Amino acid sequence: MRVVSAVLLAVLGGKANPTADDVKAILGSVGVEADSADVERLLKELEGKDINELIAAGREKLQSVPSGGGAVAAAPAAGGAAAGGAAPAKEEKKEEPSEEDEDM
Repeated sequence: MRVVSAVLLAVLGGKANPTADDVKAILGSVGVEADSADVERLLKELEGKDINELIAAGREKLQSVPSGGGAVAAAPAAGGAAAGGAAPAKEEKKEEPSEEDEDM
């Protein structure tokens, strides 16, 4: 993700086709050492492609991905409460604080 971010920053800065040195300079400016293989692999994948078109195509793909929250809970079976009495109460699970929470 860091390499992708650096490439996008270079493009925003006016470099339509950033080089490996451009990406390494951006990452180095914030104290991050770039893996040359990762930088070269990404730049090879992006070679000859327009970043803005890739972002637009990605947005189109994301629009078709379900984002959750649309599921409807199933209704209880008819007569379930009348035939068998009250439904069992749901057990509430108590979340134990994680180590990260305790450090704060």
